[in-house]
Order: sequence, then C-alpha cells, then structure tokens
Amino acid sequence: MPRAAIRTAVPTLTLALVLAIAAPARAQLAPTSGGMHRDAVTDVADAPTRLKPAYPVPYGRPSEVAVKAVMDRVLDYIDRETPTALVDAVDKEVRGGGDLPAGARLRSAYRLTSYEWGVTYAGALLAGDVTGDARYTRYVAERLGTIVDLAGRYRRQKTPGSQTPVRQMLAPDRLDDTGAMGAALIKAHRAGVVTQGRDQIDVYLDWISNRQFRLPDHTLARQVPMPNSLWLDDLYMSVPALAQMGALTGERRYFDDAVRQIRQFSDRMFVKEQGLYRHGWIDGMDPHPSFFWGRANGWAIMATVELLEVLPADHPGRPALLELLRAHAAGLARVQSGTGLWHQLLDRPDSYLETSATAMYAYALARAINRGWLDRRVYAPVAVLAWNAVTTKVNAAGEVEDVCVGTGMGFDPAFYYYRPRHVRAAHGYGPVLLAGAEVIALRRKDAAGPRGNLLFR
Repeated sequence: MPRAAIRTAVPTLTLALVLAIAAPARAQLAPTSGGMHRDAVTDVADAPTRLKPAYPVPYGRPSEVAVKAVMDRVLDYIDRETPTALVDAVDKEVRGGGDLPAGARLRSAYRLTSYEWGVTYAGALLAGDVTGDARYTRYVAERLGTIVDLAGRYRRQKTPGSQTPVRQMLAPDRLDDTGAMGAALIKAHRAGVVTQGRDQIDVYLDWISNRQFRLPDHTLARQVPMPNSLWLDDLYMSVPALAQMGALTGERRYFDDAVRQIRQFSDRMFVKEQGLYRHGWIDGMDPHPSFFWGRANGWAIMATVELLEVLPADHPGRPALLELLRAHAAGLARVQSGTGLWHQLLDRPDSYLETSATAMYAYALARAINRGWLDRRVYAPVAVLAWNAVTTKVNAAGEVEDVCVGTGMGFDPAFYYYRPRHVRAAHGYGPVLLAGAEVIALRRKDAAGPRGNLLFR
C-alpha cells in the first residue's frame, strides 16, 4: 500500500475500532420506565454488592418461636435423660415412704445434685418465667423437689452422705457442691416452686460463708493445684448463692461478702489490657501465666450479673461492679469470632470454638442489656449473634455439642487446647436455657422499641 494510503487508512481504522468497541455498550443502554437510559455495564459491576453473604450461622432477627423451639429440644432431652426413680443395689426401684436404703442411686444419666445441674435448674426457672410454659417450671419442681426430699429423709435417718445419691447435699466439701445448687434452690424457694428445703439452703450457705478455705483477706480459695489457689470458676460457685441469700434473708452481710469476692478476685485476675480474666491465680507466683479460658470468663460475668440483679441500689459496691461489667463486656466483644462463637482460649483463634461459654455470654450480655447496664446498640448484636451460633450446636436430639468437659487449672496452652468436647458434658444445658430465655426478653423489648435500629439486620 502506498505511504499516503497508509496515512489515510490509520485514522479510518482507529475510528472503526472505537465504533466497534462502543457499539456493544450502546446496545446495552436500556430504556427505563421514565424513558431514561441506564448503563447496564455499570449495573453488572454493582451486582456483586447485592450478593447474599454466606453466613455460617443464622443471621438476623430470630423469631420467638424459633428461639423457644431450640429451648424445647433441650428441655425434652434433659427430661428424658434425668428420671427421678431411686433404685437399690440390685437395680430395683425403691417405693413407699419407709426408710431409704444405703447404697441407692438415681437412674438419671446426669448427677442432679451437681453444680452443672444447679445452673440447669436456674435456666429452667427463668425459661418458665419468660415463656410461661409450665413444663420448665415443672421440671424444676420435680427434679429439685425430689433431691431435696431425699436429702431430708436421709438426713433424718442419719445415713452417711457417702452412702446416698445426694452426698453433695448432705456432706458438701467444696464450693462446687454448694454454690450453684444453693443459688438455684433459693431462687426456686423464693418463687414458690420448691417450698421445702430451707434447712438445705442453710447447709449450702454455711459451707460458703464459714467452712470453705479463705485467704487472710477473706477471699475464697483452694489448696489445689497448689496452696492458696484462686479459681475463677469459684465466683459462680459462691457469689450467686450469697446474693440470693441476701435477697432471701435481707441480711446485708451476704451482699457484702459477694461484692468482696468479685472485687478481690478481679484485683488479682482481671487483666485490664485485654478486658478478660485469667483462669487461675496462685499466691506468690510471679509473673503469673494468663490463660483466658472461655468458660471461666463465663462464670465470672454470670456471677457479676446475678449479683447486680439483687444487690440493693444503695450498696456502695454497685458502681464498681457496673464498671467492671462494662470493661469485661468490651473485652469479650473484641474477641468474638466471626461465627458468633468464642474460642476455648479467648485470645487464641487457633483454639476450638466452644459452646457453653458462648451461651453464658449470650445470657449475661442480653440480661445486662435488658436491665439497662449495657448499651443495647453496642451489645445486642453481640448477644444475638452468639445465640444464633449456639442454635447450630443444639442437635435434633436436644444435645448440646462442642462443650468442653470439666476442666482444672493449667499453666500451658496445650492443657486447654486439647480438653475433650462431648454432649455428655453437662455444662451446656443450663446456659442454653438461660440464654434463650433472655434473648426472648431482649427480642420483646426490641419489638416494643423504635424500628430500624441496629439490633437486627
């Protein structure tokens, strides 16, 4: 081609390419109902923003019906697994009102006198109160009523506690035997659900107030795994019972002791930089290892909320408790996983996700919001996401999955990382009932409040 022809063809070719490229874009201009045109290419570019997120747990506003359905599965499960039949050494059912045989046992798959079941009774009481479903209240009346009756009969017979299925009630020897059960029994007594057992309440509170080992400043302590050991778990194994005893009797000394325990545990074990509690503390250990175990932090925040619930408004310890609650809630919110669950070791995301601690936080945060102690705009999304995550761990049979088994105090990460998980770990059932009941209460408050808030998407 001659050079002049080439000079003429280049602009022509360039124009043709521009027209060819532009032609498809022009073809995608579509008229709108108002006669205007919209650029479909731009719409395609924006389309990914309209994709639905693939949330690993239910996300958004749970209906009351859905929340209660999960709770009902748990109730059905514990009802099936905890029959109250008393059987003798040859597995024959003991009937009648005569003397009870030594060596008898309850057929229940779970120990109905344990601290885990104390939390379960408290959860069922709250569930019955919030939902109005008498099955929850009846569960407490039947199970707790049965063991209180057995303890009274064995006590009158003077049968050694070790030869009965209610040893922890007749011969307690640690806070685990007394605190959670004592709190539940007082709650049931105050509600009129279990009318007997006032003497049993005194047994529980005598251990906590007078017989449990204490440090010189009266902080409740243990002599294992080393002398002068504090276990964060013991806040729940003491404070709610002390608080409830104060509410039952009106004696301020019980409130004072409960406030003292939280304050003095926190002075040693709350790490302000993280807003979390270490699991254990040993007198004289320096520096002290900090393992922020999930369930222990659950015991602590639940104890704080339970004390605030009944602590007199004019008690001088109340402002400090509220400040501590808010600091702890902020620390927990910072380490919640994207699934809504919390990790076994809260600050270590390569440790497994654990259900019982998550349910405890859902309950405590929701209750604190409902009482006006925490800002609902900040913490309601945290609590509701936690509840939604918990629902994925309650299987069709009503078993609560991924619950860490009972755990001692450890000073290396592997101790916590590899604690087994099992549906027979009893620590999950009470917290799920507590959390569900409080989330229902939270949802009702939201339904009555302004719409378009940030509580639920």
